[in-house]
Amino acid sequence: MVENNWWQKAVVYQIYPRSFQDSNGDGIGDIQGIIQRLPYLKKLGIQVIWLSPIYQSPNDDNGYDISDYRKILPEFGTMMDVQEMISVAHQLNLKIMMDLVVNHTSDEHQWFQQSRSSRENPYRDYYIWRDPVDGHEPNNWLSDFGGPAWEFDDKTQQYYLHLFSKKQPDLNWENSALRHDIYDTMSWWLAQGVDGFRMDVINLISKQKSLPNDPNVDADNHSSSMTFVANGPKVHEYLQEMNAKVLSQHDIITVGETPGVTTKDAMQYAGFDANELQMIFQFEHTELDNSHQGLGKWSDERFKLVDLKKILSKWQNDLEGKAWNSLYWNNHDRPRVVSRFGNDTDKYRVTSAKMLAMTLHFMQGTPYIYQGEEIGMTNVNWSSISQYQDIDTLNAFDDLVHQQKRVTSEQMMRYVHHSSRDNARTPMQWDNSLNSGFTTGQPWLGVNDNYTTINVAASLTDQQSIFYFYKKLIALRQQMPIITNGHYQVLDIDDEFVYAYRRIARDSQLLIISNFTDRIQTRHYSLNAGAKLLISNYEDDQGDMLRPYESKVYFENVSGYF
Repeated sequence: MVENNWWQKAVVYQIYPRSFQDSNGDGIGDIQGIIQRLPYLKKLGIQVIWLSPIYQSPNDDNGYDISDYRKILPEFGTMMDVQEMISVAHQLNLKIMMDLVVNHTSDEHQWFQQSRSSRENPYRDYYIWRDPVDGHEPNNWLSDFGGPAWEFDDKTQQYYLHLFSKKQPDLNWENSALRHDIYDTMSWWLAQGVDGFRMDVINLISKQKSLPNDPNVDADNHSSSMTFVANGPKVHEYLQEMNAKVLSQHDIITVGETPGVTTKDAMQYAGFDANELQMIFQFEHTELDNSHQGLGKWSDERFKLVDLKKILSKWQNDLEGKAWNSLYWNNHDRPRVVSRFGNDTDKYRVTSAKMLAMTLHFMQGTPYIYQGEEIGMTNVNWSSISQYQDIDTLNAFDDLVHQQKRVTSEQMMRYVHHSSRDNARTPMQWDNSLNSGFTTGQPWLGVNDNYTTINVAASLTDQQSIFYFYKKLIALRQQMPIITNGHYQVLDIDDEFVYAYRRIARDSQLLIISNFTDRIQTRHYSLNAGAKLLISNYEDDQGDMLRPYESKVYFENVSGYF
């Protein structure tokens, strides 16, 4: 079952189009820029490109607020550009996965414009409207971007639900006409030639009809109600319907973003016999360094390796043979992995970035690489909040510093440096020319100052670069079935400094060892006489001695591969 699907051996590369490559000098990445860089992605060796949204949008949340699912935002290009991109990608044997955002739309979408025009409008029921309760919001739900999850509409004297920005009203999936409009749109995109969908917060689409209060919200808790709303009563009914009407009709790749899920939930969403999605994104390992002061992701705390191992091992073991994992360190919503789980100093950035790549890419699942990860791009360290553009960051700064006064501006800037989504959204660093080769104009968001040394051009001229290390890891996944279907076994799970695990097949084994520290560690793991070093981020092998951020993989019973 594991080996029968092409997407189980694929490696996906995520593009955040606004920040990838500008082709016309307006400072904003675009579709023609992506087309220019497709040969680069082919060289890296990936099989699938996931595009963050390129649809028509007022950009309140950088494209995750869609006003027309079948039109392209003009600053990105035209539908003809998209068709050219799909055609060129397919010529290079690259597949295109679109971002599908159907928990909510923009308040500028024609559906919502109609919906808010009157209570009797046929589109009224496309969204979630409720009367005030005692002159206030219908319940206590909080938006993920801060404040109540309800906005009052003067014209019709009701509130509408928005789990994110007030310009992102939630859709009412109880309405069958809405669901079928969404399925029609998905089918339309598949007819254009796209090869799959990444589905934004897809496990939020079903809400309890009674809209009960969130018991986690009180006077001292200002966290989002997103996880309380997750995994609603009809979510599996809706996804099975989507699968039957659209997904099962095509040989495509699907992944759902699913906050607040357990491994048991994952088996319902992505089980081999669930008839819903092929895999999901879970967030447990990306929340390891959340604040212990009740500030959510806003912290500068360091993760604990034992916690990371326990979470990743749980997902590897619980899903084996039952569902499929997605493997990722970072994305457009998460800080740069080398700054977060590695060491982004000049001394250790390259070594620790390779270590993190190796640790993840030998696990079972489909790996996702976020743009710039393959060259070791880092978080930014801007001095002023005015340099940031992410709505989540700006709202949190205002709320925690100015409104609640829970932290000082100096503390909050440390948290922003660690956790802001803009860390992932700075322009791709192509070379050491002005604006890193991203644009000839003024970039929409500042370029990281280290682009003069950390860039694609430098990486491609250095055979020991992070880029070529990723290229090797991707090639190994295509060549060695054990990476796809081998059993996972963690070793010494309580070791605070070294992450070691095996992948075990009938006639062979892999041993993966990663030192997560900047200190020498000594560890002994048993190997048979025929074991050979398969890949390492150091040029030689010192046996039981593990140098700072050293990572290496041994292959046992290797006669069929060497």
